[in-house]
Amino acid sequence: MPLGSIRPKGWLRNQLQIQASGLSGHLDEVWADVGPNSGWLGGTGESWERGPYFLDGLVPLAWLLDDARLKSKALKYINWTLEHQAPNGMIGPSANDDWWPRIVMLKVLTQYQEATGNPRVIPVMDKYFRYQLAELPSRPLRDWGKFRWQDEVLSVLWLYNRTHFAYLLDLARLLHDHGHDWKAEYDNFQFTQPCTAEFLKLDQGNGLKDLALSTHGVNNAQAVKAGPVWSLVSKLDADRFAYMKMISELEKYHGLPNGMFSCDEHLAGRDPSHGSELCSVVEYMFSLEQALSISGDASLGDRLERLAFNALPGAFTNDMWAHQYNQESNQVECSLHRKPWVSDGPESNLYGLAPNFGCCAANFHQGWPKFTSSLWMCSAGGGLAAMAYAPSHASTQFGGVRVDVEMETDYPFRGAVKIRVNASAAASFPLSLRIPGWADHVQIRINGEPQSGLRSGSFFVAQRRWKSGDEVAIEMPMPVRMTSWFNQSVAIERGPLAFSYPIGTDWLKLVDRGPASDWQVFPSTRWNYALAVDERRGQSSVELEEYPSSNDVFSLAHAPVRLRTPAVLLPEWRAVDGVADPVPVSPVAQMPGAAIEHITLVPYAAAKLRITAFPRVSVPSDSAPETHFPRDGQPKT
Repeated sequence: MPLGSIRPKGWLRNQLQIQASGLSGHLDEVWADVGPNSGWLGGTGESWERGPYFLDGLVPLAWLLDDARLKSKALKYINWTLEHQAPNGMIGPSANDDWWPRIVMLKVLTQYQEATGNPRVIPVMDKYFRYQLAELPSRPLRDWGKFRWQDEVLSVLWLYNRTHFAYLLDLARLLHDHGHDWKAEYDNFQFTQPCTAEFLKLDQGNGLKDLALSTHGVNNAQAVKAGPVWSLVSKLDADRFAYMKMISELEKYHGLPNGMFSCDEHLAGRDPSHGSELCSVVEYMFSLEQALSISGDASLGDRLERLAFNALPGAFTNDMWAHQYNQESNQVECSLHRKPWVSDGPESNLYGLAPNFGCCAANFHQGWPKFTSSLWMCSAGGGLAAMAYAPSHASTQFGGVRVDVEMETDYPFRGAVKIRVNASAAASFPLSLRIPGWADHVQIRINGEPQSGLRSGSFFVAQRRWKSGDEVAIEMPMPVRMTSWFNQSVAIERGPLAFSYPIGTDWLKLVDRGPASDWQVFPSTRWNYALAVDERRGQSSVELEEYPSSNDVFSLAHAPVRLRTPAVLLPEWRAVDGVADPVPVSPVAQMPGAAIEHITLVPYAAAKLRITAFPRVSVPSDSAPETHFPRDGQPKT
């Protein structure tokens, strides 16, 4: 749906407002790379990807919040780009002619045009694409553009759908032919082990060679949509569903319990002490959103929610004035160490303005806004589809009838969703509701009437004549479940949330930059726990605690849900140079006399130092205490 058709509500709107009050809304004031001397404002400063990256999130943030201050910031760059197109059609700073940063700016322009209907955008894009079609044979895509061609094909097809200019399909085919063959890479996937700097020959200056770029985490995150996007031209199901093999291989060999795959900054295996670059999180989200819109595969909504509710907010401080370049699922310290990164520097997991590389400082802004814009989509046959769940309001038209839907929910912390329909007149259309793959025994009622034919991992379609006041109630039970990870470690999950043990934190300011300071974070409590899970009782060993929901849902102080589980200390599991050793292979032997404690787990993003993948000790069922936790959270055994 066009940008602005969906509005955030409740806790989601609050996250966007926190973002606007933090780095996203002030980055140009505190960081010279996107400041007034930016090449994308006609200055002599940074003239490559950072200005377009910044706008790719700033534009949807500004228009979703209808924030005049943010719109004014974005328009400075947009107006300069639209008003300074070269006679030959080239856009952007003349300081470089790389195709790659223009690919990002094209995404910016499409969003701006959808939100405003500004008539200048389409002629500028048309002139640029005609220039590029003529230029590409002699100046083909290279390095980053070569591996991210699918992002430009999105913009080319966006313009084709509005103009039907036949040359645009020729351009799309040329971009595809010049680009890296991602489908072939994953049809015979070779990168099943951590990609070391020695393997990539980074010490020989091979950072922009095909081997390094094909294993680069952000490139792979962006490539997940390559097959579906290309299928719009090829019309082949083999392309349309190519993401299935890609996601399967990434999870099998590099998957982490926060929903990401490791990439710090190259594919790094399944050890949860390895990290994921924040750019890869937001780009993976965008790829899933695009693949979901093209394929209609409900499982992609599950993956998208897992990233949005765990890995995305897990990389920020609560006020979003500082972020991490790399985050770890098992993150016991954030300090100046090179271990365990494949090719990144010692600032990689600091919280700060632009730790390690500045790309993430410019690029992270797209995460929450584009997720918001993907909650609802129009479906084939003139319907409306709920693709992911968060408090929101969507507006569209069916046959000239304006239809508004309001989604009220505390999801992902609670399993209840209420959808209210308001329409200017009665209208017939299908309403599709995604049922997550983890959600068994879901109940859906329309105006109180139970619905049948519900199946997890699919869409339930309600075809009816809708009128104002109609109400849909969805109840998704959220039992606690355990999943297996690296070295047979276990993670605790509930709904789309992963849960972590929150390690106590001591924050040490490394560089004072005002509100955007750089921080090291050191542990102030023990963290090396193994879960004492009774194999026969399984998840019944874990007790649920719920608390009133606030808008600050991803903070430790206001986490709406917590879990309590028995655990024992594992002294032999230690950290070296600020990094937790690999998780011991489970099950581990319990030390004689080791006391069973009950530890509290919180949603992943609430813990800035955390353990998410735990070793497990076997506890005979007759020795595990029966523990119940009343609402006040105080255990009684």
